[in-house]
Amino acid sequence: MSDQSNIKKIIHSLFLVFSAFLTFLWPKTSLINYDIEIGALLFLILYLAKKFIPQKTNFLESIIFTLIVLIVINSTGGINSPFFFLIYFLLFSLSLLLEPITPLTLSLSLIIFFLIFSSPTEDFKHLLPIFSLAFLTPFALYLGKEYLLVQKTKKILVQNKEDTFLFLSLIIKNHLKNIKNAIENFTGDHQLEKIKKHALQMESLIEKFEKSQ
Repeated sequence: MSDQSNIKKIIHSLFLVFSAFLTFLWPKTSLINYDIEIGALLFLILYLAKKFIPQKTNFLESIIFTLIVLIVINSTGGINSPFFFLIYFLLFSLSLLLEPITPLTLSLSLIIFFLIFSSPTEDFKHLLPIFSLAFLTPFALYLGKEYLLVQKTKKILVQNKEDTFLFLSLIIKNHLKNIKNAIENFTGDHQLEKIKKHALQMESLIEKFEKSQ
């Protein structure tokens, strides 16, 4: 199970890094003239995926968000793009959608890609936004972990609520029904013993349930 999880993380990271690399080649191809049409196509793909397979679109969302954000940035000046800040939102989004190692890998890859594809004449001042990614990523990962912890806690609370409802509806309800029948057909000590027995069983079950919470 652990090996499968590690393979999944590696695949996610490789696909994201490869997608990011393609966006750096984007401005050098004729496809740059069709950025709006391709962006619309990507959103259409995401819409159809969420409609027909809504439970399994996190990875696809990550790929599409990465492509769109980086296409916009690399088509409008790269590190000098007025939309460079969108990378910060992208990293925060990925930390919520995928495993923590994935946005970390993408962040390091982006730093390398920006350095490789930036103009040799760029001075250090213009390169500062690139290195800011290295400091922002740990914060994004922390928020992602906190979000996942909150979601996990909510699931546990919901499960406990469902267990409580099941306990009340199946076990106690059954004993109350038996007590009611014994009272309606009360003829003497025999039914009284039945009522006492069911009441003691109910009390015992409630105590065990409270201790398990």
